[in-house]
Amino acid sequence: ISSLRREIQSLNQTIREQVLVRYLPPDLISDIFDGKISMDTKPHAKRVTVLFSDLSGFTKMGEKHGAEVVSEFLNDYLTIMNDTIFAHMGTIDKFIGDAIMVIFGAPHDMNEEEQAKHACQCAIAMQQGMATVNEKWKPRGLEEVSMRIGIHQGKAVVGNFGSKQRVDYTAIGPSVNLASRIETACEPGSIYVSEEVRGLLQDDTPTDLAGEFELKGIEGKTSLYRLVDW
Repeated sequence: ISSLRREIQSLNQTIREQVLVRYLPPDLISDIFDGKISMDTKPHAKRVTVLFSDLSGFTKMGEKHGAEVVSEFLNDYLTIMNDTIFAHMGTIDKFIGDAIMVIFGAPHDMNEEEQAKHACQCAIAMQQGMATVNEKWKPRGLEEVSMRIGIHQGKAVVGNFGSKQRVDYTAIGPSVNLASRIETACEPGSIYVSEEVRGLLQDDTPTDLAGEFELKGIEGKTSLYRLVDW
């Protein structure tokens, strides 16, 4: 029994160090192992805030500087973004090349205002981190890269999806798709949020109207707002 207990403890530590630490802030990992939060959940409807980010100019960089340099740059960039997201209580859903999908409000519960606040503060910190990355790589002759960020809040289906061999904790649904469309419409170097997110922000996070956009898969025009003064 003692040997089995040690084996289980070792396995838990491996999961903590090699799996969860890649996606969740340390505080959430501790809550999961303490039984306060569970990620072993069937898909269920939940209101969450989703952030998508993507780089502008990254493909051109790869064509000019080659795979080795670009890989090093990407790892440096993702490391800084990873630390920034965790610092703002975000859950990394996935890395898609140079794009990132982040969830606020799952598995760690947050009310609507908290989600919007954390997501927008995270986005601002990510843009500041992007400036740090560009400054670091400037002496090596790399052109400045800009980041687009889109944020939306709404109902999504959250939980574990996949097969017996592979399972991902993720969020799916129209709200997730809209967040992605907002990021695509975003001007490089900016942060665009939906009307739903804007309505939840306090005065210390000012916005202005970025415009009315026709987003793929969305009927009619959608009002998007730009975070300002950061």
